[in-house]
Amino acid sequence: MRIGEPGPSPLDFSGRVAVVTGGGRGVGHAIASAFLEAGARVVICGRHEVPAADLPAGPGGATADFVRADVREPDQARVVVDEAVRRHGRLDVLVNNAGGSPAAPAADLSPRLFSAIVSLNLFAPFYCAQAANAVMQGQEEGGSIVNIGSVSGIRPSPGTAPYGAAKAGLVNLSETLAVEWAPKVRVNCLSAGLLDTGAGPEHYGGAEGLARVAATIPLGRMGTPRDVAGACLFLASPLAAYVSGTDLVVHGGGEWPSYMAAVRGS
Repeated sequence: MRIGEPGPSPLDFSGRVAVVTGGGRGVGHAIASAFLEAGARVVICGRHEVPAADLPAGPGGATADFVRADVREPDQARVVVDEAVRRHGRLDVLVNNAGGSPAAPAADLSPRLFSAIVSLNLFAPFYCAQAANAVMQGQEEGGSIVNIGSVSGIRPSPGTAPYGAAKAGLVNLSETLAVEWAPKVRVNCLSAGLLDTGAGPEHYGGAEGLARVAATIPLGRMGTPRDVAGACLFLASPLAAYVSGTDLVVHGGGEWPSYMAAVRGS
């Protein structure tokens, strides 16, 4: 459907099936909820069971299906995709959201921790994408894959070097898969900026610290999980039918250049 033509909304995902990795909490929970609200059937996964009361929910009491899996393992990544197809008959959208990293100075990083962080943030998205592509290539309408990256992958990432390196790799991986898997499957990356996920006051030193961080962002606030979810809906929708192999940066305009703060004396 073209914009302006009569018919269903391009953000109506009724009859579509989406998998959101790490969809049981935080940003993933918001993404899964947004797809449910848009009419999709949603499957989430994680290493730890999610109580029924905490599952992402949509209109009419619809909730996400949960599959327990560690997507750092190729076989378990395939199980998530296979379960989505078994339960719902197809797979239209994969959002590779599972990720994260503890803070650790690069000089002190153990090889084991470095490997674990890269595995979660780069290997796991590839394993899930590979499994999803095998299904989507056989569907008439193909499918869409959205990899959740971070501004840590497109600027220095002090204190989280392996995370930044993995997210940088995820941008290139998205670009490459978009070429290899076209035209049936669109692949994009979404690099999220600083987000207030509810843990902000603790992470940034209380409400005052959170306000100082927000003041460094041109839009005057930190992002929210819903901001990321909305961008995911766009990338997976017909509105983005000609968008593939790109990195959509969702960061409120970035950060004020440090030289401007120096000029202001702040």
